This record gives sequence, structure tokens and C-alpha cells, in this order.
Amino acid sequence: MSCTTNMRELPVSDAIGTVLCHDITQIIPGQCKKPLFRKGHIIQPEDVERLLTVGKEHLYVFELAEGMVHEEQAALRVAQAVAGKGLTLGSPCEGKVTLTAARDGLLKVDPKRLHALNCMDDLVMATLHTNQQVRAGQNVAGVHITPLIIEDVKVKRAEDACAGRPLIEVRPFRSCKVGMVTTGSEVFKGRIKDGFGPVVRKKFSNFGCQVVSQLLVSDDADMTVKAIKAQLALGVDFLVVTGGMSVDPDDRTPSAIRAAGADIVCYGAPVQPGAMFLLGYIGEVPILGLPGCVMYYKSSIFDLVVPRLLAGDRLTRDDIAAMGHGGYCSACAECRFPLCPFGKGA
Repeated sequence: MSCTTNMRELPVSDAIGTVLCHDITQIIPGQCKKPLFRKGHIIQPEDVERLLTVGKEHLYVFELAEGMVHEEQAALRVAQAVAGKGLTLGSPCEGKVTLTAARDGLLKVDPKRLHALNCMDDLVMATLHTNQQVRAGQNVAGVHITPLIIEDVKVKRAEDACAGRPLIEVRPFRSCKVGMVTTGSEVFKGRIKDGFGPVVRKKFSNFGCQVVSQLLVSDDADMTVKAIKAQLALGVDFLVVTGGMSVDPDDRTPSAIRAAGADIVCYGAPVQPGAMFLLGYIGEVPILGLPGCVMYYKSSIFDLVVPRLLAGDRLTRDDIAAMGHGGYCSACAECRFPLCPFGKGA
């Protein structure tokens, strides 16, 4: 709806409760030039004297007819409808409401329902990509009503589309006890220093998790199976097995994970770095087979999968297959993940 529709010129004293159709600028010579009231402002009784002071005796305004809603009220209603847990809503301003993460966690957006919302008339919503780690205080989405006033029926349509299920939320990460099994005869026999342990510990600590036990084993499959079962006996919530993930004859980690009783979701992922990744479950405990790239790259398959698991997703083969779109890391000289396209297609 444009400002020429149902627009009226009124004396300032008669304009209380109407919607301003244009900005009002205050100029103090030699001091400032600034907006006194923005377009869309609802004229209040206390505004009359200020408007007269800047020489505005008449205004172009909308009168809110029955069944119409002001842009700021509408934006707040839509934002309240789409927002789930873990979010705070900013104050409406010029028809916009910003949604901010109230906690550290994983941003979850329903892209199909977001698309449907944006196909509705006179309102739009933009978000960050789904399934990425966000920090408390980070702005993650914005709702915007495009006209100054909007039909109430359109706002209700958006509210109904989100009824009972949020379109966007921030899920907290579980604080897990992690068990780690590091394979490789060269590490087990002390020929080289373990490089996986420090990297994996740091990555998990960023999510509030702790590696409570790390066992070193050779390339013997039976030894690896026993180590996996020993970690489970400790009551860990999460298992990672590092090394031995290629197709070399001595790399027996995948077969050992299977032999330990894991239900394998995938062995191989359309992600680079991370193609030789394995995901499985032993009961409710996720078990990952991590390839060597996790040690050497700042961002890899680990950083796409682990946040989702810690936020409560039980990933399927389809979830992993979907990571191929956006799963190619550009290996930038300065890594800016997650502020980059890596992993954003799924």
C-alpha cells in the first residue's frame, strides 16, 4: 500500500492517533540536522507542541481503518509467531524487528516454511543459514513489514502458518563426556607424537564438552574394538575414533567400529576436507571415524557434523548426502568459518 492511498492532510492538533506518511526533520542552525519523527510514527498528544516548534502545522497521514495494522505492531506479531526458544526480539523500528540469539547454540531454520512466508504479500523475513553455530547476542534474523499499514488478515495468515511450530530457534549444545580412541601403530609405539588429541580436545571444549578419556591402540582391529567398548563402559555420551580411515591395508578403523556394534550411517561424506568420514551409532551414542584432515584443516567435516549432533539432531544418510552442496572448502588463506559458504548448502 503506497502513501498516496487513503492519505489525508490534517492540522497537527487533529492528527493524534494517525500514522505519519513522511519524515519530519529538525534543523537547529549551527548545531544539528536530524530526524524528529520517522515515517510510520503514530502521532501522540505530546508530539503536537514539538511539531509546531519545527513549523509543522499540517501533516500528511494515514488513519488506521478497521482491519488495518500499523507496520510496527505487525512486525512484532510476525516476529513473535516465527520465533522459538533461544531468541530475543528487538523493539520494532520502521517496520522491522531483529531476532537475536539469547544463548550459544545451533541456529535451526525451516527453509521451506521460510520460503512460504516470503511468498506472502507485504512482509519479508531474512535469516542466517540454518545449522550453524551462533553466539549469544548475535543477530540471526529480521522481520520487515513493507507498507506503513497492513491488513490484519495478512498478519493472521503469517501467524497461522507458524502456529504450534517455530520457524526459527537456537538449540543449546549438550555438555557431553567424550571418549576418544586414537589408532595407529606409529603413535601407539611412541614413534611419533599424537597430533589428534590436542585438536579434538580443543574443538570439543569450544562446545562445552570434555574428552574424559583417550586410549591409544595399534592398527589391530580387535584392540580397537576393546578400546571402544572400554570407553562405552565409562558412560561416555560421544565417541570419536581417529586415524586409520583410508583404504590402505593397515587402516582398519571402519571395520573395527562395525565390529564394536555400531549401526553405520555412512562411510564417506561429500565434504572436502572430510571425504573419508564415518558416522554411526551404538545405541544412542554417536561414534565418529575422523580422517586425518581434521588435524590439519581449521574447518572440516567435524565442524559441520558435531554441532548438529550436540544440538540433538540424529543425522541420517540423507543429511550427510545433502552436505555435498556447499561442502567444498575453498581453503582460504585466512579461514573465516563459519562466516563463509562452507557447509551452507545443506
